[in-house]
Amino acid sequence: MGEIALWWLDATVRELTLFAAVGFLIGGVDDLLVDVVWLYHRLRYGSTRRSLANLPHPEDARRLAVFVPAWDEAAVIGPMLRTALARFDHPCFRIYVGCYPNDPVTSGIVAELAAQDSRVRLVIATRAGPTTKADNLNEMWRALRHDDAVDGETTLAVVLHDAEDVVHPLELMVFDALISRYQLVQIPVLPLVDRRARLVSGHYADEFAESHGRHMALRAALGAGLPLSGVGCAISVAVLAAMEDAYGAPFDEDSLTEDYELGLRAAALGYRPCFARVEDWAGRLVAVRAFFPATVEAAVRQKGRWMTGIALAGWDRIGWARVPHLADHWMRMRDRRGPLAVIVLAAAYLAIVGWGAAALVHTILGLPLPDISEGMRLLLTVNLLLLIWRLGWRVASTGRAYDWHEALWAVPRAIVGNVISMLAAIRAAAQYVRMLSGSPPRWDKTVHVFPEELPA
Repeated sequence: MGEIALWWLDATVRELTLFAAVGFLIGGVDDLLVDVVWLYHRLRYGSTRRSLANLPHPEDARRLAVFVPAWDEAAVIGPMLRTALARFDHPCFRIYVGCYPNDPVTSGIVAELAAQDSRVRLVIATRAGPTTKADNLNEMWRALRHDDAVDGETTLAVVLHDAEDVVHPLELMVFDALISRYQLVQIPVLPLVDRRARLVSGHYADEFAESHGRHMALRAALGAGLPLSGVGCAISVAVLAAMEDAYGAPFDEDSLTEDYELGLRAAALGYRPCFARVEDWAGRLVAVRAFFPATVEAAVRQKGRWMTGIALAGWDRIGWARVPHLADHWMRMRDRRGPLAVIVLAAAYLAIVGWGAAALVHTILGLPLPDISEGMRLLLTVNLLLLIWRLGWRVASTGRAYDWHEALWAVPRAIVGNVISMLAAIRAAAQYVRMLSGSPPRWDKTVHVFPEELPA
């Protein structure tokens, strides 16, 4: 009986290892192909960074609107708005803040600031909150259209920010310079690292350093649809009006990731996106800074929402790209591989535990471990090399975006990120099932923190 149980244990571990190894190989080759294409693009076209001085600045600054959705943001909305008003180096902008009638504390703070500075516009939603972030954005859109009609002016573009964002002083200048040529402009997002929770909050820094350091720029260069990040992005009013004509509202209120979908749908309508890596006068990147979740529970909630909206519901809602556009198909496939990658990752961790258990049992019984075939050895060796390559890129990306002190944390944070992704996949699957059963989407936001000391 014991030999049969041991045979089943060995067979299970072997199959789990094979499944995980094949899955890692497919994902690793996919990542390697991205790296190769990126290196080719860099060698042929040079750096993706632009100088602020070399942008096509208009003679006269155009009118911009900044949308800040705010549900239960009393802790951060005041410092965020005061910082933005003091920092923005642009003569013609207005900040719209979307609040709810059942959140009087947040709306009271915004109303007080609006009374002091006419560049702040409070918008109270018609429905009690929380609805969805897209619904909140649509309320501000209608307020903007009303204001433009009353003022007899036309706003050029809408800039999206969250209530915890630390804005860059020159970002509106970048948007004003590029929005006429590109109808959607995204600048990088650089998460702030909470020193008290370096592993959890810092893994966002590693991921965005790779994504916004290379992947998004490559995506735009290949002509694939550019998903917006929901912050640090400008959208031409013409695009939002076209989306309203096509879909009834510029932001889809049934979506959990309205920013992601808007970017891809706008590209499908023929609008040009741009991922703008621009250096300011001091050579620093014009980017959005913000604290991301610092606890595992909050990170799982946030990433579960992302995974539901992009990889699961997003697949149903926006489908694939035009048939001949291979680059767009490739990038959408990469967006949606998250749940499958988590299954492979879980199999790998189970295989590691299984190998440990099998080794212990074989040692107790005095039996040798089963031999590993040459094919499996080769497969595991290739995967090890791909893993080293991947971690090397991550360390280098973090070091380039932050410093080498943070880069040293990138390897242990990769393990933390894997655990968070596995837990988020479970949450995303449950959330997706509820959506399929007819449950309306709700704003599943996390508690936000604004930095006490502002980054330079």
